[in-house]
Amino acid sequence: MEFNVIFQPSGRRGKVEAGKTILTASHELGVDIESVCGSSKVCGKCKVKIEEGYFEKFGIESRVSHLSPLTQQEQKYMKSKEIEENYRFACATEVHGDILVFVPEESRGAQQIVLETGKERVFTLDPAVRKYYVELEPATLEDHRGDFERLREALSAKYSKLGENLAMDYFVLRKLPLVLRKGEWKVTVTIWQGREIIDIEPGFNEKIVGVGIDIGTTTVAAYLCDLHTGKVLTKKSMMNPQVRYGEDVLSRISYSMMEDNGLEKMHNTMVESINILIRKMTEEVGLLAIDVQEIVLVFNTVMHHIALNIDPKFMGRSPFAPAIKQSMDIKARDLKIEINPCGNIHVLPIEAGFVGADNMAVLIAEEPYKHDEMRLVIDIGTNGEIDVGNKHNMLSTSCATGPALEGAQIKFGMRAAPGAIENLRINPETLEPRYKVIGNEVWYPEDKKLGAKGVCGSGIIDAIAELFKAGIIGPSGRFNKGLEEFPRVRKGSDGRMEYVICWSDETSIGQDISITIGDVRAVQLAKSALYVGAKYLMEKLGVEHIDSVTLAGAFGSFIDVESAMVIGMFPNCNLEKVKAVGNAAGDGAQIALLNKEKRVEADRVAKEVFFVETAIESDFQQRFSDAMAFPHSHDAFPSIQHILDRIPKRGKRQTAR
Repeated sequence: MEFNVIFQPSGRRGKVEAGKTILTASHELGVDIESVCGSSKVCGKCKVKIEEGYFEKFGIESRVSHLSPLTQQEQKYMKSKEIEENYRFACATEVHGDILVFVPEESRGAQQIVLETGKERVFTLDPAVRKYYVELEPATLEDHRGDFERLREALSAKYSKLGENLAMDYFVLRKLPLVLRKGEWKVTVTIWQGREIIDIEPGFNEKIVGVGIDIGTTTVAAYLCDLHTGKVLTKKSMMNPQVRYGEDVLSRISYSMMEDNGLEKMHNTMVESINILIRKMTEEVGLLAIDVQEIVLVFNTVMHHIALNIDPKFMGRSPFAPAIKQSMDIKARDLKIEINPCGNIHVLPIEAGFVGADNMAVLIAEEPYKHDEMRLVIDIGTNGEIDVGNKHNMLSTSCATGPALEGAQIKFGMRAAPGAIENLRINPETLEPRYKVIGNEVWYPEDKKLGAKGVCGSGIIDAIAELFKAGIIGPSGRFNKGLEEFPRVRKGSDGRMEYVICWSDETSIGQDISITIGDVRAVQLAKSALYVGAKYLMEKLGVEHIDSVTLAGAFGSFIDVESAMVIGMFPNCNLEKVKAVGNAAGDGAQIALLNKEKRVEADRVAKEVFFVETAIESDFQQRFSDAMAFPHSHDAFPSIQHILDRIPKRGKRQTAR
């Protein structure tokens, strides 16, 4: 008997025979879990967490009762709290039912690749939080002013921009008398937006830091910035641990509705992750988490609601209205984020239901609304945001690309980690592949033992494009006939066509790694959503051509732009004008942290950009169907026509539809 085992955050899943351990299952499915003691059940390095509940996305009910009982070794080496939270040793736990396993960061054998860096950008340094040094006249019997009034008047006298309306956070007031006297009436005051004192320190200290955080559906990237110099001191990233509750936003909305305390669990998980990243970054530069004075958060709308502990269920039903669209400023202590408790958490505005603060961050980083050039900006992720326009008009929309482009819903798909095939080329004559895996600069077949484990997003796009360019699949996505002489093109165990990238003895999972007709279909659905969204915006603006394409996000930075255009991921454009800009949402978070006027700009632009709900268009289904073809059923692609003209005519070619 076999059961479903799903590993997060890697996204690997498959059927496992009853009685096999979770560790064995991880080996079979290509998931790296530490096991230093060689399965002796004593090191605890293979510790995993079992998530309980019904996961609609996967169609499984995951329960701890689906596992073998807790062993004596687990009881001995695990804390009681870990046992209560359903942690188990992967090497000691047998599978006897469907389970969803979350592998914590410390137990992962291979670190996932999360894009943290964007591009260099020029902006004015003008943070919302600043420090001011001031020396006060000591209190005397003749001077009856209160400590706060004395401080406020001294600040106003030395710094003309600080008026008499200056307020003080209650938590700062509680420590004010002690700090003033400890510093012998010489103190450094931290002030937010020129109107509220959020910290006070004895003596002189000009060091002041803040954090910008991009919370994606799949990944979280954080940047520790010096607010005095604008320099990025360090950056850290991690997989979003919420993937254990669902790989896309609709799955997480469903989890919040169907599970007791579902929203609270996801919210607490997010806050814990933010605190972990902040602790790691501040420790690295010799600071404490409490030294952080402000954070700017950007995320899609569902992540926004969950991170702020706002019920997201109404985001899952028409008219998909968010609880709030405008920007927000929240005290760190209210969200239990462990920085200065008086510190500020700034949240950029939401543009529309599924176009969130992360898209606004991309826009204020790229500033397409300031130029004449007609630009298409795509932030490719589990949820894709699309913007088209220039300084005269900007339109936006969102589309559910799904997790296929990040390795999920693909038979041998995985997220970007060592061992993932990230680039692929197919010889159009022999149909033999060349590929490269993350962590190794040598290509197959120069090295036949690269130890591939699966295929990540950029490799999947390459694979589909190369299958098409080599004439293995036709415009419809179906496999062409007459390829029986090529052993890599075959019927799989399920009787459906597939292309074998690497044979089992060349992999580290002991299985052939292939691209199936189902994988092709999943990519077609994702690319069609992006293409149709972009075309609708172009038509609403009355433009037939775009001047440039900007690909934002981690996926958009590793993708081969030629492969993307060959499969029709976006409308035709000069390939030289297609560029990847890295994590533009993370850049936008940093810019808003370091320049308070960009927050005002974000609020203004969010109101000016017009959102288009493409799914309600009367011809949406027909357009979506047309865009399923490679590169499209009828739209022209002159920029790559020379590539399309070289595609071999093999057997009976399939029609586009």
